[in-house]
Amino acid sequence: MIISASYKTDIPTFYSEWFMNRLQAGYCMMVNPYSQQVYKVDLTPESVDGFVFWTKNIGPFLKHLPEVQKMGYPFVVQHTITGYPRELEFRVIDYTYTVEHMKVLADMYGRHVAVWRYDPIVISSLTSSDWHRNNFEKLAKSLKSMTDEVVVSFAQIYKKTRRNMDWATKEFGFFWSEHEAMRPGEVRGLISELAEISRSYGMRLKICSQRAYMTLGLTEEARCVDAERLERVSGSSIADRVELRGNRKECGCFASKDIGEYDTCPHGCVYCYAVQHRDLALRRYKAHDPAGEFLFPPKGYTSETSGDSRK
Repeated sequence: MIISASYKTDIPTFYSEWFMNRLQAGYCMMVNPYSQQVYKVDLTPESVDGFVFWTKNIGPFLKHLPEVQKMGYPFVVQHTITGYPRELEFRVIDYTYTVEHMKVLADMYGRHVAVWRYDPIVISSLTSSDWHRNNFEKLAKSLKSMTDEVVVSFAQIYKKTRRNMDWATKEFGFFWSEHEAMRPGEVRGLISELAEISRSYGMRLKICSQRAYMTLGLTEEARCVDAERLERVSGSSIADRVELRGNRKECGCFASKDIGEYDTCPHGCVYCYAVQHRDLALRRYKAHDPAGEFLFPPKGYTSETSGDSRK
């Protein structure tokens, strides 16, 4: 089993102490966000084939990675670095710091451990196509030799995302548009240019869950949860015992179990699909118990009321 930690929240940045406590305990408790069913996730080395860490700031977690490795867990890091303006990312640290963290990560574990995510691509008056071309090249140049892959996708605007984006435009005086509104060929043209830039800095560009924008010979389908990359990291067989099964339409990932929780990431990104209420996410982060079984427990839950859910 591959454990995703987590595409629902930034565990390495904000919840590293909780994560390490759960590794020591050998399990964590989870709540299904739809059925509210409580269940237990086995985190022992015998059950976990590897971890995929998702983050916008691996810095706070760097001190823990040697212990994770010593305990026998292979891992890869999906590291988002966009360099977006504050109007879109309220509390994300400056990209210059995250680039330095990526360098440390590559020096310690090799460039195959980290994947750069330039994701999502948000089209707005602050971040036009030309802005993305220039910004992407600046970041790619900074990350040369630190990774061999960059993953991109255009922002998917869900109902909750639209509400947060619309709020930001009124608050800060800019406008945004969905990528489908771009001129015919502009999306493919932008992707092709980003792919050429990636190649010039020693990276393959892969597209996450948007196959329509793939270009033969230039781009590939992303596998963000990638058992084959974990195999290269660990030197042992993993892909032959993990099913290739994404968690949404056109997702090319291998099967995984995510241990995050929605509405718990306080980065404040207005385009985020995992945070419906940014104030709630900040309150939950402040109320978080690093010693708890849950990242954030369900209302009214106690060990006495769990019944058989932990068996």
